[in-house]
Amino acid sequence: MTVTLRAGEVSLADWRAIWRGADVALDPAHAPATAASAAAVARILAKGEPVYGVNTGFGKLAMVRIPDADLPRLQRNIVLSHAAGVGEPSSVSIVRLMMALKLASLAQGASGVRPQTLALLEAMLARRVTPVVPSQGSVGASGDLAPLAHMAAAMIGVGEAVFEGAVMPAAAALERAGLAVLELAPKEGLALLNGTQFSTANALAGLFDIEVVFKSALVSGALSTDAARGSDTPFDPRIHALRRHRGQIEVAAALKAMLAGSAIRASHLIGDERVQDPYCLRCQPQVMGACLDVMRQAAATLTDEANGISDNPLIFAEDDTALSGGNFHAEPVAFAADMLALAICEIGSLAERRVAMLIDPALSGLPAFLTPRPGLNSGFMIAQVTAAALVSENKQRAYPASVDSIPTSANQEDHVSMAAHGARRLSPMAKNAASVVAIEALAAAQGCDFHAPLTSSDVLEAARACIRSQVVRLDEDRYFYPDLTAAERLVSEGELIAAVGGVALPAVTRGAP
Repeated sequence: MTVTLRAGEVSLADWRAIWRGADVALDPAHAPATAASAAAVARILAKGEPVYGVNTGFGKLAMVRIPDADLPRLQRNIVLSHAAGVGEPSSVSIVRLMMALKLASLAQGASGVRPQTLALLEAMLARRVTPVVPSQGSVGASGDLAPLAHMAAAMIGVGEAVFEGAVMPAAAALERAGLAVLELAPKEGLALLNGTQFSTANALAGLFDIEVVFKSALVSGALSTDAARGSDTPFDPRIHALRRHRGQIEVAAALKAMLAGSAIRASHLIGDERVQDPYCLRCQPQVMGACLDVMRQAAATLTDEANGISDNPLIFAEDDTALSGGNFHAEPVAFAADMLALAICEIGSLAERRVAMLIDPALSGLPAFLTPRPGLNSGFMIAQVTAAALVSENKQRAYPASVDSIPTSANQEDHVSMAAHGARRLSPMAKNAASVVAIEALAAAQGCDFHAPLTSSDVLEAARACIRSQVVRLDEDRYFYPDLTAAERLVSEGELIAAVGGVALPAVTRGAP
């Protein structure tokens, strides 16, 4: 699959495809605007006036004028000096997404970058020359300077890159791929470094991971409702129409649809002494619906950011103007990342409460710890402990990154967004939540087993069959780790979602699994 970047119009589905490994091509319609922008930089320089980052120093050194003879060196120096990241390398998928985001931004013709510079970035994506980019070092303003500097360094043959599955010097990777090292022109080093593409790439990856966990949690939540012989009355659409929240209405409809036709539910419609279920069952539409609404708001913000231009200064070719502003400030991305962190934290928290409810015979009416012979066997006792540990870890990670700021660059950059690590935490948090949902899925399937010969609805039986295809019923204690790993894979890879394909689960983004 090849995604053609029409800069400013790229969908989240296309960004997802790139993150998953699709090839990338730039729409040739962008060439005139790019050429005009580069020509404008040349004309601006010819005027002899100081222009930030073009013929001046950077940050606090913006008042230092650079002679024309040193301008190529100036652009090279900013790349070398700013390639100061630390930590584990970012994944190839994240770096490729970051490169594609940068390509789409530069192609809009407001950065003064030459067509051949964009061509190299596009060729590196096409031939899968991926710079090694350390994951730490950005405060999210002036953009993601350190991570993007490592990307740019590979383009000029400095640092390392991944090519054909091996890490090697960037110059060697370019040569083996048949590409030439880039000589930077005025403004180009700064244009490659300024921007929010690292933070945005990580936030988008987190969004895509979280959406899969969200949908899986709807399935496991419905299955838990049947396992606990819970009521589907709280999912009646009349309740949710009165409150008006779109996410709540859609979640309730999905839960009710998944439970429709359940023989387990029918068995306790009459004579059940319980009046109301615990909140972890009854309030699923309210909690999960709120998560969905927040995720959609974050998705809208990230869509705008991914299609916008976050460079500085910006070049306006129509009147040869360079305007300095602050589009590199990643506050929108930081807020979106914080919103997603809150959502994934709550998704896991609610799922863990359902696990705790299912293993407690006083609440669920099921055998203690979901084992036929409690005492001799511990059943799901420690699986719930693991879920609690993961939820607690996510709670600590959910503290908003955007409320922090440490001034940098001798107080020139005196308020920063901290978007990079705010976004970078999302996929690990999603993985934690996926494990919690996986534990719930196993516990819910086990709970339904105790109701045999009664069965759940057709779609939930399909979900249970999916689980049982990988993990057999827990009749006696056994080494549990492989079961948890297999179940987590069903969640993370969307197989649990696919199993209930007969019910349309609410989506955050179009084309989602």
